[in-house]
Amino acid sequence: MELLFPPAIHHPWLLYFALITESETRTPMPRLKRIVRNLFLLGILAAVLGAVALGVLYQLISPKLPTADQMRNVQFQIPLRVYSADGKLISVFGEKRRIPVKLEAIPRNLQLAFIAGEDDRFYQHPGVDYEGILRAVWYLIRTGHKGPGGSTITMQLARNFFLSFEQTYSRKLTEIFLALKMEHYFSKDEILELYLNKIYLGHRAYGVAAAAQVYYGKKLSELTLPEMAMIAALPKAPSRINPISNPRRALQRRNYVLGRMHELGFIDENQWKTAVQTPDRAYSHGPVVEFEAPYVAEIARTQVVNILGKKAYTEGYNVHTTMNSHLQRTAIRALRKGLEAYDRRHGWRGAEAHVQLGENETPAQWNEHLKPFRPVAGLVPGLVVEMDENLALIYLRDGQTIPVTLEQAAWARPYKDRNHRGPRPKNLYDIFQPGDIIRLKRGEDGNWLLAQIPEVQGALVSLNPENGAIQALVGGYDFHLSKFNRVTQAERQPGSSFKPIIYSAALEKGYTAASLINDAPVVFDDPALEKAWRPENYSQKFFGPTRLREAMTHSRNLVSIRLLRAIGPAYAASYARRFGFEPDKLPHDLSLALGSASVPPLSMARAYATLANGGYLIDPYLVDRIENADGETLYRSPRVIACRGDCSGQTDPRAEQTLDPANAYIITSIMQDVIRRGTGKKARQLGRADLAGKTGTTNDQRDAWFSGFNPKVVTTTWVGFDQLSPLGRGEVGGRAALPIWIDYMREALKTIPETPFQRPDELISIRINRKTGQPTSADDPDSMIEIFRPQYAPKVDDPKQENPNTDQKDYDIF
Repeated sequence: MELLFPPAIHHPWLLYFALITESETRTPMPRLKRIVRNLFLLGILAAVLGAVALGVLYQLISPKLPTADQMRNVQFQIPLRVYSADGKLISVFGEKRRIPVKLEAIPRNLQLAFIAGEDDRFYQHPGVDYEGILRAVWYLIRTGHKGPGGSTITMQLARNFFLSFEQTYSRKLTEIFLALKMEHYFSKDEILELYLNKIYLGHRAYGVAAAAQVYYGKKLSELTLPEMAMIAALPKAPSRINPISNPRRALQRRNYVLGRMHELGFIDENQWKTAVQTPDRAYSHGPVVEFEAPYVAEIARTQVVNILGKKAYTEGYNVHTTMNSHLQRTAIRALRKGLEAYDRRHGWRGAEAHVQLGENETPAQWNEHLKPFRPVAGLVPGLVVEMDENLALIYLRDGQTIPVTLEQAAWARPYKDRNHRGPRPKNLYDIFQPGDIIRLKRGEDGNWLLAQIPEVQGALVSLNPENGAIQALVGGYDFHLSKFNRVTQAERQPGSSFKPIIYSAALEKGYTAASLINDAPVVFDDPALEKAWRPENYSQKFFGPTRLREAMTHSRNLVSIRLLRAIGPAYAASYARRFGFEPDKLPHDLSLALGSASVPPLSMARAYATLANGGYLIDPYLVDRIENADGETLYRSPRVIACRGDCSGQTDPRAEQTLDPANAYIITSIMQDVIRRGTGKKARQLGRADLAGKTGTTNDQRDAWFSGFNPKVVTTTWVGFDQLSPLGRGEVGGRAALPIWIDYMREALKTIPETPFQRPDELISIRINRKTGQPTSADDPDSMIEIFRPQYAPKVDDPKQENPNTDQKDYDIF
């Protein structure tokens, strides 16, 4: 025997023959004993052969298995999340919805539900459940087909992280080896935590936290026992058997899990009975965003992908924007309110659609009629199901039937064109008919009102003039109707809102706010130009010699044209670089005086920020920083600070000072008069003395603007049609855009104390005659105070005419 064993180790089949040969040299044994002995020896041989085979297979497969470090450093595919400056979730981008959580944050009953449904011996086996494997082998013997069975939680985790889902012997064997290896390097709790975060649970939900949100719109801590059991029932066939795709089968599977929990003693009799009798309320929930800011989210997504590439969608990056959630909500409300007000002023365009109602139709049939129509910006689709002359019943998709009276729809005079409406409706039949699909909206008092989706569009952007941080941005009426971001992408003519740039350029040429320019028809030397372009004031009146302050306050076009002709269009275009405009993209002719350049609203906000901060050119930015899944900052947007005075405490670089502070202050003071008594005087309702701004309207009222600011907030609003068609008679910046600005700034300035603009010490105040612009005495009934830079101030004969201590409010005494 001792001589035969060494070769038998190298050739296992020799072991069997050696044992037989040796036994035959001894005393013969009874037949039964020989059979038993031979079977025993065959078993030993099979075991040895099996061990050798497994050893060989392990040697072949082992190099393909992940190392311990690879398993430790495994990365989840986690979507990109975008947040506001105050930590509110705006949007989620990525194919897989996953919210990684620690095991201690997962309710114990949810952990036990998975153990009961998937692997009740999880804490006993070494990663492979041999009983389960034997069941799988028996299935193969009985059916002749490979089948499920034997997969532990550890094996499922191994397959989900590192292997394919094909049902082959080699994959199964690799899965077993990897599961054993994982059990060696990970604790049971670590494996369970990885599994509950990794497992696919249907409808793009990966991990239990994402599944809780997708199916129930809840956090893990808010789940009930039946909901936990339903989530634990999903791994078996998550795409086919889930409570959305197949509620009946999913409920059966849920009750099976509850039954297993009861059998294993995880829940008591009462919990089990109550849970199985509880109906399931699952339905598809979108990502739980905390407020609406899709234009902001899309800008952030684009910027992050440009920086990080496609991995931005899968590695759990968190993008923190500069946007304030409260101001963003305010901006959305203000813009929508303003566009809807414009839309109502121009009449009712009729029902959105019409369906033929049958006799005795049910709410289920009404829902089918409404199915193609979704809510838009708070405007809810409704079906007119019954009406008379003064009252209509409107059915909504949520099952409500809303009464609408003639009074609630009184605004709906028929639309004819942008300048004309039909007569007021005498009864509801003048507005809609049974079977019409219309829109309703809740008014501020909570009552439903007739509404329609505006055709007009608009934009609002608000930023901090000290550093360029964008605090609110709305690129259109509704992102889902149009993803075109008019704040950054719409190149529109700013009209008269470009005049402050022209006037600032004139101040650098030696003009003052008191300089006189003749407000009279402009005559051109070029006959062709004279015939093609006859600019005029909006009022179609002429006012003769006019001071520059007065001309901008009342937006006198002819003064602006004469002023630009005097300083030169090329000089003005070059000077506009100080406000952030590219000279090559501006017209180098007299039309520039009326804002004929094409610029996006964000560029106008940046230009006005240069005035608000005293002459510093800042760079607007929306993404504050990008963090990885561990909270480490990977990227911080570059920014510059408009720092006046001592800047020693600032870590960010100082912005370039492109304007003389005295120049910026004088232009700002004129723009304050625009609000005090000019085209922007509606803004006086805000009751603040620290506001400055300028209206803007283009030819035929195709664009309406208002840009305005105080030292802490700059906001630009724009209204117009994407097709460049006219807004209609009277729809100037002060009517169409200014109310939006007012509604937003009322809230934006609520917590900001009134802050005077900083007056440079070099400026002097001189009493002048408002008609001549020349120095005068206090006895002159037409006297007023004007401010000047010393080098351009008129000569004062009487020292009493000069009052260098006059503060900024004195020049509005009229």
